[in-house]
Amino acid sequence: MKEVLLVLNIIISLLVVVFILMQGRGAGLGGAWGGGGETYQTRRGVELLTMRLTVFFIIAFFVVSAINFFL
Repeated sequence: MKEVLLVLNIIISLLVVVFILMQGRGAGLGGAWGGGGETYQTRRGVELLTMRLTVFFIIAFFVVSAINFFL
């Protein structure tokens, strides 16, 4: 059982990394220190789906990790 949870955790973690990398907004590293934040745009379509899937997989990663820890 622990092996299955570990493999599932690895797969979910890879999906989290992929979805986070897909969310690049083109600001580059300058956005990390306050540059490029002059405009605010709402997320629509694919960007909104990507953000929601990222949140879902992060929560799933936490739940699987907690279950694996307590077993």
